[in-house]
Amino acid sequence: MSDSAAVPDSALQLDLRGTPCPLNFIRSKLALEKLDPGAWLQLELDPGEPEQMVASGLREAGHRVERQSGEGGGVRLLIQRLG
Repeated sequence: MSDSAAVPDSALQLDLRGTPCPLNFIRSKLALEKLDPGAWLQLELDPGEPEQMVASGLREAGHRVERQSGEGGGVRLLIQRLG
């Protein structure tokens, strides 16, 4: 998914910038559990370890994870809940 790809307006948005690992992963996973299969979660994260840990953990859990450029040097992950 590229920066120009559209995510539904109904995507849940969660700003976890400044949230340490593994708390950011736990909060992401809990937010996804509240969504219906096929729904999207938009995460704002700090670059580096937070991005890597959350993205890899959610992929391993079976979700679709796409990266976009975030605001202010951050990272935006778009996660689609699968299953």
